[in-house]
Amino acid sequence: MEKIVKNHFDRVRWVLIIVLILNWAVAIAKIVVGMLTRVQSMTADGFHSLSDGTSNIIGLIGIALSSQPVDRDHPYGHKKYETFFSLGIAALLLLVAFNLVREGFGRLFHPANPEVNVISFVVMIVTMLTNYLVMKYEYNEGKNLRSDLLVADSMHTRADIYTSFSVIIALIGIKLGFPIIDPIATLVISVFIVYAAFEIIKDASKILCDTVAIGDSEKISSVVLSVKGVKACHKIRTRGRPDDICVDLHVQVDSGMNLEDAHKVSFCVESELKKVIPEVSDVLVHIEPKKDQDTPRK
Repeated sequence: MEKIVKNHFDRVRWVLIIVLILNWAVAIAKIVVGMLTRVQSMTADGFHSLSDGTSNIIGLIGIALSSQPVDRDHPYGHKKYETFFSLGIAALLLLVAFNLVREGFGRLFHPANPEVNVISFVVMIVTMLTNYLVMKYEYNEGKNLRSDLLVADSMHTRADIYTSFSVIIALIGIKLGFPIIDPIATLVISVFIVYAAFEIIKDASKILCDTVAIGDSEKISSVVLSVKGVKACHKIRTRGRPDDICVDLHVQVDSGMNLEDAHKVSFCVESELKKVIPEVSDVLVHIEPKKDQDTPRK
């Protein structure tokens, strides 16, 4: 099990390093061209891409903490650090959005004369395609590895795709003689970034606030009832991350069953749940006697 966990975190770590390199390459290209041409929306988008790289570093720190083994102070492990650090990415996004709103309104009242050329369009189109490939790669890896950080970080990159598209619209507007579109596009970019931040916060809060991890309790019930000796089960509760689910439930057995056999039933219930639902990492079974007149409870 420890080897599997180590391989999981190693894969997540390498994905973040690859994405970090690509994000910073994209960011530098946008910032340099944006400053040279005085296109505020492109420069703003470049700094947003730079924040993508910063979020990758936050992710690497989170993974380093999450990969620590179970210890006395953390009997359930450290995996929730990964979820916690995804909130850091959301906070970074909100900070970037705030700065863009401030710069956008500043440019509305103090217009500039940006310069648009072929290089501007080429840089934006190439970087947008790069961001799309990075986002798909990171999102798919995040889903496969059930990593909150990778999924959250891919949403950060997805926001970058939206912002890049807004910048291209701004470049077209500037070329047509409407420079006012540049600060407006900057404000639109900030909206996309705020939306991405709140999506991350919403998903992380579900885990940190112990929202139900497996909505279909009937699936758990059917697995438990298939174990020999189980008469009924109820009070099923689940919580945790998608890849680290804790289950606790009450199982009823024959009232005449001895303690040793009841313990074996409890062990079989735990083993069967972990086998059928691999995401389950911990099962707490409360054994109860069931008399003939008892009716099943939920």
